[in-house]
Amino acid sequence: MMERTMNSIYMDMEMEFALAHAYAVACFNERERERRRWSRRRRFWIHPIVEVRESRGAYHCLFGELNDNREKYFEYTRMSQESFRYLLRRVEGSISRQDTQLRRAISAEERLLVTLRFLATGETFRSLHFQFRIGVSTLSGIIAETCRALWDNLREEYLPVPTSAIWEANAQKFNQVCNFPNCIGAVDGKHIRITKPAKSGSLFYNYKKYFSTVLMAIAGADCRFFAVDIGAFGRANDSRTFKESDMGQKLYGNNFNFPQPRPLPHTEGPAMPFVVVGDEAFQMSANLLKPYSSRGLDHTKRVFNYRLSRARRTVECAFGILVSKWRILGSAINLKIETVDEVVKACVVLHNFIMAKERINVELDEPIANPLPDYHDHPLRTSVEIAQMRDRFAAYFVSDVGRVSWQDQMV
Repeated sequence: MMERTMNSIYMDMEMEFALAHAYAVACFNERERERRRWSRRRRFWIHPIVEVRESRGAYHCLFGELNDNREKYFEYTRMSQESFRYLLRRVEGSISRQDTQLRRAISAEERLLVTLRFLATGETFRSLHFQFRIGVSTLSGIIAETCRALWDNLREEYLPVPTSAIWEANAQKFNQVCNFPNCIGAVDGKHIRITKPAKSGSLFYNYKKYFSTVLMAIAGADCRFFAVDIGAFGRANDSRTFKESDMGQKLYGNNFNFPQPRPLPHTEGPAMPFVVVGDEAFQMSANLLKPYSSRGLDHTKRVFNYRLSRARRTVECAFGILVSKWRILGSAINLKIETVDEVVKACVVLHNFIMAKERINVELDEPIANPLPDYHDHPLRTSVEIAQMRDRFAAYFVSDVGRVSWQDQMV
């Protein structure tokens, strides 16, 4: 009996101890949850750094002073005062926000300015946060929205769908500037460096050993873009990217509003098609010319490669101007891949806008110092007719009516 009583006491003590331990653990967990709730709570409704934006931010302090210095204004915004005000009028309706009872909205002008600074410098959101005294998350939304507004409001005017008249006018410029008749554009791809998107594997990992998305473009003689495809995976080569793009399907399908074929200047025939020129990576077609392989080149083929290189460098110059003005494209963009596409679109349409508004002259009429580098040999993938068409261009370039005075010195 005594032994049974002692066992009952021990059991009761163990039960009380277990209950006490469980209660202590529950109290500790509750205190920990409360501590975490308080630690996650915002310490400020508006951070003191952000609260003085209207008195100490870059827009309110510096931008006003820049209006008195046109040179510094251009350096800061990458455009003249007239172009900036015109651009603001075009996008103001899309990026303006209303004031509320709690706070004043950030003006459309400040939204546009901070977006241009982001595109022009490639600075991080954290850096712009301290300059403009705008919250990091707010900056992220502003820049994405403004880039989208720039594309939506400027695309129809500064990057329209090319018509036959547009192509023909550009062909005249190519003949004047690059001495390449019946040429309406130069095509190439530009890898835009990005940070690795989540769960993307190796889709964006390119042959240059970094992650990228591809900007494929056809540029004119004045280094403006006429057609672009943005967002292809970096691992794909230029030929595949171009074939799968909308403009590539139109070109290879002869559905790009090209003018009707006509004889080369100062000849009586045959009628030659209007063509886009590209490097050796592209597949040649009735409307796309590429250089001859480097093996077994005679004088005529070397002259053709040189003349094609003079026309093709327009797209290289266009990419160079684009990246030098909008430095965000020169470094790894650390944004969501959807936002990266919006940023690239905004830079492309701003490039055409600046080239049209600022009347930038690009010197392309001088002979280039070096001919094209040697090309890697690729299996022949063109029909006999297309190869003969290229041979006719080559023969024209060494004829009395088609040659230029300095070409023999360059090959």
